[in-house]
Amino acid sequence: MSHYKTTLPDEAATQALGKQLARVLQPGMSIFLHGDLGAGKTCLTRALIHAAGYSGHVKSPTYTLAEPYQVTLQSKPASIMHFDLYRMGSPEEFLDAGFREEFRADQLCIVEWPEKAEGVLPEPDIELFLCIAAHGREVELRALSDKGFACLASLQFAPVL
Repeated sequence: MSHYKTTLPDEAATQALGKQLARVLQPGMSIFLHGDLGAGKTCLTRALIHAAGYSGHVKSPTYTLAEPYQVTLQSKPASIMHFDLYRMGSPEEFLDAGFREEFRADQLCIVEWPEKAEGVLPEPDIELFLCIAAHGREVELRALSDKGFACLASLQFAPVL
């Protein structure tokens, strides 16, 4: 499957999607999260990181730009690097910070506001779009690599509507 779209009626459904994604993602992948402020990007990421086994506080890296987490993906120890690029002024800041080196085979990278580093980010495996709708959130996932296609094909998610 290369494309998945649904409605998330509430925060619990957004969290449920994050939990299901944690079951199908693997190290070496990158996910780009698109959406306006308050669309649920951090909520989804927080649920994903907790479902992958991290028990501590998952904060939004709005001011630090990146936060690392030690988790388990596909039954193996792994790392997740959560980026929030909202406050970045230019793509060069991403390079200057050395963030491109974080996109490695042993780490899952989740990037909020990827458009802030357009042109310097590696291509994502999955793009996820969240949009505030009349009754919750609209979510769309697009696979852009073989790993992304495999993940979406394995995704078993049906929100409670």
